[in-house]
Amino acid sequence: MHSHAHDVGAPSLLEALRTGTGLLHVALEKRLPFFSEHLDTDWYGRLIQAYYGFYGPMEAALYDSGLIPEGFDCVLRVKTPTLVGDLRALGLDDQAIHALPVCVELPTFDTPAACLGALYVLEGATLGGQVLRREMAQRLDIDAHNGGAFLNVYGADTGRRWKDFLDYLGRLPLDAPAKQRAVAAACSTFSGFEQWLDSQEVLL
Repeated sequence: MHSHAHDVGAPSLLEALRTGTGLLHVALEKRLPFFSEHLDTDWYGRLIQAYYGFYGPMEAALYDSGLIPEGFDCVLRVKTPTLVGDLRALGLDDQAIHALPVCVELPTFDTPAACLGALYVLEGATLGGQVLRREMAQRLDIDAHNGGAFLNVYGADTGRRWKDFLDYLGRLPLDAPAKQRAVAAACSTFSGFEQWLDSQEVLL
C-alpha cells in the first residue's frame, strides 16, 4: 500500500470521477433508447452511426494528444474499429461510413488529467454495454455478428479490463487541481456525448 501524506482524507481519483459525473451519467442513461418499446433496427442503426460520429473523432483526439499517462494500451482499448465493423454488418459500405457526420465540438484534452477523465467515461461505457448487449439480443436479435459487437467490445474480458483500468487510475498520483481537471473533462465528455446524440435525433 502506498499513501500520500498530503492526500489523506481527499477522495481518490475514482471517487472524484464517480461523484462528479454521477448525475450526468444517470441523465444520459435515461435518454438512451435501448429499452424503449419503440426501438427498431432502423433506430438502432442510426444510434450506432451516431456513436461512431462521436467515438471516431474522440478517440483520434485522445490518442493523438500524446498526453495519456503511460500504462494505457490504446491499441487494446480502441473502440472505433469495432463500430466500423458494426456499421458494415448493418449494411453500410466504407464510402457511406466515411460520409457519416462526425462531432467537431469535442472536449479539450490539454492535460494528462483531462485525458484520464475522458477515458473514464469511454471505459465505463463498456460495463453498461453488457446489459445493452443482452437487451438487443432479445429485442432485435442483434449480436456481435450482425451489428452489436460494440456493445460487447471486450467480450469475456470486460470485467477484467475494467478492473485493470481502475488499477491504472489508482497508480497515478494526481493532486487536487489535477483531479478537478479530470472530473471536468469527464463531465464535458458526458455532456458533449449527450448533445451530439441529441443533434443526431437518436435520444428519447
